[in-house]
Amino acid sequence: MRRFSLPVILLLISCLAALPALACGGDDGGDSLTVITHDSFNLSEELIKQFESENHVTVRLLPKGDAGSMLTALILTKRNPEGDVAFGVDNTLLSRALDEGVFAAYTSPLTIKVPADLRGEGSNLVTPIDYGYVNFNYDIEALKKLNIEPPKKLEDLTDAKYRGLVVVENPASSSPGLAFLIATVDYFGESAYLNWWKAMRANDMKVVDGWETAYYTNFSLAGGSQPIVLSYATSPAFEQLFADPPRKDAPTANILVAKGVFRQVEYAGVLKGAKNEALARKFIDFLLSVPVQEDIPGQMAVYPVNQDAKVPEAFAAFSKVDVAPASVSAEMIAAKRDSWIEAWTKSVLR
Repeated sequence: MRRFSLPVILLLISCLAALPALACGGDDGGDSLTVITHDSFNLSEELIKQFESENHVTVRLLPKGDAGSMLTALILTKRNPEGDVAFGVDNTLLSRALDEGVFAAYTSPLTIKVPADLRGEGSNLVTPIDYGYVNFNYDIEALKKLNIEPPKKLEDLTDAKYRGLVVVENPASSSPGLAFLIATVDYFGESAYLNWWKAMRANDMKVVDGWETAYYTNFSLAGGSQPIVLSYATSPAFEQLFADPPRKDAPTANILVAKGVFRQVEYAGVLKGAKNEALARKFIDFLLSVPVQEDIPGQMAVYPVNQDAKVPEAFAAFSKVDVAPASVSAEMIAAKRDSWIEAWTKSVLR
């Protein structure tokens, strides 16, 4: 899923420093485990080192762009996989991964700590690691300066007063963009969702390729022109947790509408044909362990799936989701995903 520049920067710094305990690709000999991820994956370096020490292995992280780009890479290399384990395929793309047969069977014993409704399809092939909610955030101060009230429902965003103030991610290239597109299908109905998107286009909605651009270029909090951005319910909590200088409140807030948010679940799986399958299984167990699960919220701004793991207080204070998320079955997503994207592209970009 994810999400914020601080963890990504820290990861890049650690890679550039060429620390012996954490590799970012290449071949320096010895036993190694290659973990293919999307660009927003991050864990505390101490945890990675602990796994390496306990298993006498070097962990190599191999980022492959957004979740969609990562999955494409997994499919193209499935006969000769570049790694041993992959993290970051989500429930909007999982059926494609399963159809292409990129994962080998494995069920972690720690799966018993994961609620059944998060396990989803392919539970013997992939393991849920985290989840979050995709929805609109708004810049509190920016809307105040414009003397505009935050919208209460998605229909409000088509009003002229929000003209040019909304930025979203392209569902063809972005996992949160696709997640939200699916939510609009449930919210408006399959016969009417495109009407809303066409109205948003007419209202000068901005479309960018990925979350990083939307949040750190277009969003007004980062100096952009749009005070309403498609992001995650945990974004306000993350802004408060890492505010510099520290602050007690959050500079952003969520727009939460029943069925207008999408619960995105991210999975990890052992790659079929992995050179180090035994260690790949241990790494999945590691990802489900309480120390890692409690590290994940502060690193990737998502919720842990292990019920024994605790989350930062800021999540409850600024990012609580108390509305029903969109409810679209895995079977429907698998059957309709490509046609929904194609219809959206024709209606919004052409």
